[in-house]
Amino acid sequence: MADPRSLSRTASRALAALTTVLLAVVLALAGPAPAASAATSAPDPARGRPAALTVPAIGVTDLEVVPYQGTTDDRAGTRIQDRGLAASPYGERGGVGPGETGNYLVTAHRLSAGGPLRELPALTEGDEVLVVHEGHRYRYEITETRTTSFRSARSLAEQRAPVPGHPGERPTRAMITLSTCATPEDDAAGNHWRDALGNPEHRIDKIGVLVRDR
Repeated sequence: MADPRSLSRTASRALAALTTVLLAVVLALAGPAPAASAATSAPDPARGRPAALTVPAIGVTDLEVVPYQGTTDDRAGTRIQDRGLAASPYGERGGVGPGETGNYLVTAHRLSAGGPLRELPALTEGDEVLVVHEGHRYRYEITETRTTSFRSARSLAEQRAPVPGHPGERPTRAMITLSTCATPEDDAAGNHWRDALGNPEHRIDKIGVLVRDR
């Protein structure tokens, strides 16, 4: 018959070994979690790289489009535009990237900082818009003109919707919105309202659809 004290020591050693194994398993499971979370939230590097915008009909050639996380004509976007560049918001309150399904939003000044989009109102249906990004060339075609009011939440939602003008509608193709201020038109109408960043009430938006990429 086995010695009870020997059995007790064996059981104690087995319990200690089991505890060590369980602790190792717990630590192994807990360790990778933060790294996995960080990887999930990491931004797409390509999304943060500028694109080049060319609009032959209005003399725009290789205008740098700088992406940023935000929404159209917010403080971050305005700072980019003040450098004479175009700004493209993305993320929860912005749009998509070049060539992606949804609304690729591009804004730039019309009167200040060199006025890169000063002739934007002259664009008409059928005019082409070329965007080069990460070695890909996207050709959009203008299909309509819209006006956005900064004093209307509904109007802003329509501008920023994945399908321009149709909040809540699911996008099925790649689209682009080129937007600049309607300062001359507002001033001529006696509308001198400005927001905290100096934006007038209205924006002129030219909407296009992707017709070719390569």
